[in-house]
This record gives sequence, C-alpha cells and structure tokens, in this order.
Amino acid sequence: MFHEAVDDAGPTADDATDDAVEAASLLAAFETLVVDALAEAGRDRVLEGTSLDAATIDAIAGGDVAGLTVEEGAAVIATTRDIDADAVVFELRDHLLMGMTTAVLDVDTIAGAIDADLTGQEVQQALEGRAAMTLAQLAEILAVIETRKP
Repeated sequence: MFHEAVDDAGPTADDATDDAVEAASLLAAFETLVVDALAEAGRDRVLEGTSLDAATIDAIAGGDVAGLTVEEGAAVIATTRDIDADAVVFELRDHLLMGMTTAVLDVDTIAGAIDADLTGQEVQQALEGRAAMTLAQLAEILAVIETRKP
C-alpha cells in the first residue's frame, strides 16, 4: 500500500531526466492514501476498528499524517480493504528490505542521507519493526531507497 505510493510520487514525464523521488511527494501520497481511507470508511468505523483515539482521527481528517506510525496508517487503510493491517506493514517491510538490497544500501548510508534524526541502528530498528516509524520517516527512507535503485 504505502510502497505503491512511489508511482504516485515519482518523477513526471516533465522530469524525465530527474529520477529522484522526493520525500515530500511521498508523504503527500501517504496523506492522500490515509485521508481517503478515513473518508471512505467514516470516522466511526475507524474509531471502532482501530486503536486510534478521536483526536488522532480528527487530525488525520485534517490532513495531519506525518506523525502517524506506519502501523496506525495501515490500520486506517485496512478498514476499507479486505486486508489485515499487519499484512500491510509486513509487505512494506519486505519491499523496503528488497529495495535496500537492489540499491545496495545499508542502514548507515540511509541514516546519513535522510533529514530525520535517526542513527543507522535506529533506521534498522524501524525497518525491522522493533521501533516505531512515522510516515514522515518512512517517506524519507523510501525516497532514498527508490532514488538509488538502478
């Protein structure tokens, strides 16, 4: 789900010489994905079907998704699709790790290339699910991976 947003956030035909994927564009695509899912499911359904509180749901409705964890965003999306939120997160992690392999990237290189204040160890923990990763952090990490893929 989230990794599919790369297609929406990637360079346009006008940018044919620039194959960079921007973190801000990815975050905007994540915002659209989560906000649209909330609108489709409805506030009450998301409130009942997830562990999110009313204030967080109201913030999502207002377009504030940068601070959501990947798990929270996946939970909102899962309310509108016939898929488990954990499956969305596992698929995303697989995509990120495969992308790192394809791009020949390690966690220290990613940590050095993003604006988020994360060490290589913290990036690794976020990728493995041992530490929470926000959608803003995901956007930065995914942008580095996608931009460096051959």
